[in-house]
Amino acid sequence: MTPLVEIRGLLVRREKRVALEVARLTIERGEILAVAGPNGAGKTTLLLVLARLLKPERGEILFDGRPVTARGDLDYRRRIGLVMQDSLLLNRSVFDNVALGLRFRRLPGPETCRRVDEWLERLGISHLRPRPALQLSGGEARRVALARAFALQPDLLLLDEPFSALDRASRHKLQDDLKTILAGANIATVFSTHSETDVQKLADRKIELDGGKLEG
Repeated sequence: MTPLVEIRGLLVRREKRVALEVARLTIERGEILAVAGPNGAGKTTLLLVLARLLKPERGEILFDGRPVTARGDLDYRRRIGLVMQDSLLLNRSVFDNVALGLRFRRLPGPETCRRVDEWLERLGISHLRPRPALQLSGGEARRVALARAFALQPDLLLLDEPFSALDRASRHKLQDDLKTILAGANIATVFSTHSETDVQKLADRKIELDGGKLEG
């Protein structure tokens, strides 16, 4: 079966330095892939390249068997969800933040409301629906950003350090909730982490980056 994502001969330079070099990497449909490594290893760079927010110097990314360059960035980005460490919420209500991508896609109002409410409930934050996003705790903001990504119904979900800067209880609860959600979905998920505990709790497979290069 064709993998959802295949990377071939990828090279990314930033300020004349090799930031990422991957000879080959595949990501299967529904797979949860952990990308581990120290600071500066290239983990976030890999996610940005997969999101088409950073263009490689050379190499190819295939999505569903077709080069992403043949799809066009807009079409490709409609198939992915991205959540960065900074939740990037607007100074509007939680509802409006989760609805943002759906409104950009011009979904009908009732469908937008249905999806937003579904993901607020599934992530345990329905009570925050009217609250201004800038009044949220770090853990609440992370859940809102995740709800916004899940509401888009992505085929590929990219999570940059999704459990960082959370207290122990919030971290474990979010790990459990994500594991439950992803077990019932067919969403390929790539998350970066420093923590072996995160890997053991959530990942189907782990790769390691060091100095921008894929180990092993």
